[in-house]
Amino acid sequence: MTRVEHGPGKCDAPTIQESDLQNAVVKAVNEVLGGRATFLPVLKENIMVVLESENVSEVEEINHRLEELQKELLRLANTKRDYMEIADEIYNLRERRQNVLVKEAEQDGRRQRIEEMKVFLEEQEGQLLEYDERLVRKLIEKVTVYGDRFTVGFKSGLEIDVEI
Repeated sequence: MTRVEHGPGKCDAPTIQESDLQNAVVKAVNEVLGGRATFLPVLKENIMVVLESENVSEVEEINHRLEELQKELLRLANTKRDYMEIADEIYNLRERRQNVLVKEAEQDGRRQRIEEMKVFLEEQEGQLLEYDERLVRKLIEKVTVYGDRFTVGFKSGLEIDVEI
């Protein structure tokens, strides 16, 4: 794979005009706005799915088990018995708790992005007439360029294909 750092002569990727990219984003946003009756229920459903998959009870269970194991670890250490198995389980539970907390943070971020998209759709009265950088930064995660289309990926997880 050639890299851009080697200069434009070494890069074989086709050039996309910024105006074409901006027009594709405007079309994708307008498609979502035009189909808001379809997209709003989907976004609300996505919010419910994220809300229902809370991991609070799992963290509480892990914390409770850690507390029990730490008491057992102290008891074994005080009686000079082997406690490595308990220590390993404590380590594994701490790692599992960290993973659950990371997953919760990701869900919170996703929930927020979906909610922002829902609010945008509810508040928008008409279609976009021109490209708005501030709006794009708020709603769009990425734009993927293919030979015959752009795929506009919204932060809410929604993807819209726009023909070139």
